Amino acid sequence: MNLGATLTAHGVRFAVHSAHAEAMDLCLFDPEVVVPMERQGDVWVVEVAGLGAGTEYLFRAHGPWQPDQGHWFNPDRLLLDPYAQEWTGPLRWNARLQPDAPAAEADLPRCVVTSPRPPLSRGPQTPWDRTVVYEAHVRGLSMQHGKIPEAFRGTFLGIASKPVIKHLCRLGVTAVELLPVQAFIDDRFTLERGLSNYWGYQPIGYFLPDPRYGTLAEFRHMVRSLHKAGIEVILDIVFNHTGEADEAGPAVMYRGLDNASYYRMDGGAYRNEAGTGNTLDLTQPVVQRLVMDALRFWADQGVDGFRFDLAVTLGRGPDGFDPRAAIFDMIRQDPVLRDLKLIAEPWDVADYRLGQFPPPFAEWNDRFRDDVRRFWRGEKVAGAVASRLTGSAEVFDHGRRPAWSSVNYVTAHDGFTLTDLVSYAERHNDANGEGGRDGAGDNLSDNMGTEGPDPALDAARALRRRNLLATLMLSQGTPMILAGDEMGNSQNGNNNTYAQNNPTGWTDWRRDPLTDFVARLSALRHGTDLLRQPRFLHDDVVAWYLPDGREAAPGDWDAMTTLCMELQGEDEAVFVVLNPGPAVALTLPPGCDWQLVLDTTQPASDPPEWGVDAPAHSVLVFRHID
Repeated sequence: MNLGATLTAHGVRFAVHSAHAEAMDLCLFDPEVVVPMERQGDVWVVEVAGLGAGTEYLFRAHGPWQPDQGHWFNPDRLLLDPYAQEWTGPLRWNARLQPDAPAAEADLPRCVVTSPRPPLSRGPQTPWDRTVVYEAHVRGLSMQHGKIPEAFRGTFLGIASKPVIKHLCRLGVTAVELLPVQAFIDDRFTLERGLSNYWGYQPIGYFLPDPRYGTLAEFRHMVRSLHKAGIEVILDIVFNHTGEADEAGPAVMYRGLDNASYYRMDGGAYRNEAGTGNTLDLTQPVVQRLVMDALRFWADQGVDGFRFDLAVTLGRGPDGFDPRAAIFDMIRQDPVLRDLKLIAEPWDVADYRLGQFPPPFAEWNDRFRDDVRRFWRGEKVAGAVASRLTGSAEVFDHGRRPAWSSVNYVTAHDGFTLTDLVSYAERHNDANGEGGRDGAGDNLSDNMGTEGPDPALDAARALRRRNLLATLMLSQGTPMILAGDEMGNSQNGNNNTYAQNNPTGWTDWRRDPLTDFVARLSALRHGTDLLRQPRFLHDDVVAWYLPDGREAAPGDWDAMTTLCMELQGEDEAVFVVLNPGPAVALTLPPGCDWQLVLDTTQPASDPPEWGVDAPAHSVLVFRHID
């Protein structure tokens, strides 16, 4: 039986799960009618004749009020349907949403019965080894674009607009990874400081887009528009917790319907493994079904993949994290989901499991981020960066996993932008209202001599940004670019803009310094098979050199500052030089007709001019084609 509201030949059938409720009511509006529901196992069902699409409804759940035992039933409360595909408006925090408070109708949006929609066809199905991911926020990406109609800015239609899609195609990205788009709540913690939940990591409704971004029809239009341009859509989805938070949080859905079935509890206390007040219990069949049904629903809307926020939580059972947890196997065997792009964030607040997720999951590789940042600010970590360039085999090369399993990134939504990474040594988060203590304290950043903007450092900082981007795009694995980095976007040193639904958190389109350079990097990557190999690189394919032309010996690595890598294929070869220090004389490996195709100190030259040195603070790429 389908959960939620289903159109039938005679009306609408409503079904909602609650293993611990003693009674359940369907509440209809216009006119107001309360209809008792019938229990069928752990599911409560009623069919109402004469109803159709557009019907507005909510639930009331009757049962014990025993918070010390995990039961939070309050029949005075109206509750949302976990399977609703449309609300009458966004969900906003107010004090009457707390568990022990009665709620008037106006406190909640109403759920709306919808007609079924035919599944959208699959998108471009870009192979992983040709994938370049662009992480973006629906609202933030389009809010400040002057060529987008004002009514479309900050919505799915803004992403689907010609200026945005043209820009994405120009960059050469193949997939847009959107921060959470499912319906979420502006939590009390941010609202009490005069802010709002910008990122959307407080989900409530997993089967509908947040009304602030647009309707499901508009979401589908965005997907079709991106697919037409050859761009896939990946959704950042949050199954580790919900926006109902801890005991003082709102009771709008899961807590009021069947708290003990949905959340991980220690007696009456919520386990807080996601760091947000509660943790969904992925060992419970009802939660497993919720996850699988939601993933299939979004796949039917044309979504090409998912990035699982704090994915360690999904695999945690009574004995801790298990890479063979039931939910992972359910996803991997599903005939629809197993062929989508699946990306795990391999940690949560209580555990770190990089490299331990089962194929076909890829994983965000924070070691790549940290080692590359260290290298370009002058630390002697050439050996670690050599591993990152070749796909982090020591982390991922097991269980028949391919090299694209490492999702490489230098910046992401959570942290400094690329411009701020080279402009600030410290976070500047006072605007978040937490005394500047939120966000990561150690960013491995480098202000290069001045904290914040300094015109005298613009050229040096631009070169550092090019070097970081080049390192990303020249590495084995799957590269991910943060939206706005190609445009020099700054958040004024704020490395945690979760509550900055304003120009601080939005992408600034007024600057466009690196867009052409990123496009060149994408073209180079797409056109060079050696840079995106599906298998991990070992000594039969890769060789390491010192700048003077000698092959690197084991004793050379600790003192090495300039990293020189040669990749050999059947009919081509590539020689990559990363030089974070002063200019150094360079001898190229023998036996090839090397052509310089990239020099980050000459970003506008195609081809760049070649002398005898690796310029100071540069990335060079040479190619040989038989």
